Amino acid sequence: MAKDEDDAAPAPLTKQDFEALAQFRFGIRRYLRFSEETVREAGLTPQQYQLLLALKGFPGREWATIRELADRLQLRHHSVVELINRAQGQDLVERGTHPDDGRAVRVFLTPQGQDVLARLGALHREQLGQMHAVLTLPTWSDGPPEGHVS
Repeated sequence: MAKDEDDAAPAPLTKQDFEALAQFRFGIRRYLRFSEETVREAGLTPQQYQLLLALKGFPGREWATIRELADRLQLRHHSVVELINRAQGQDLVERGTHPDDGRAVRVFLTPQGQDVLARLGALHREQLGQMHAVLTLPTWSDGPPEGHVS
């Protein structure tokens, strides 16, 4: 059986490619560290900030179901329920009934959650503006093979 073109080994990376990957990884980690420290100073955990951001940034509406949040946060359903419980205890989110599905629960930001997220979002946007050079996607010496996603 002949190998498909899709099964071909990716082109080997050059020293420049590894440097670009390392620089990009450094930029990601630097941004994440900034984010972790910033949200902790605001009295939240990084996961709570991600929850608030996932709610506000959910496409097309101002709420999301627990299942949708689990997908967005890449967490298990029960972990998201615990995260929502803690955030609700801090008056950051609230639950509501779903008009079309009695089994589903909608999660909304509270006014306090909106305020906290607005402050933190502005700080994150400012930081990203300062990090443009280290968060630019790597350019490859030969470019990745067609159809290849890095």
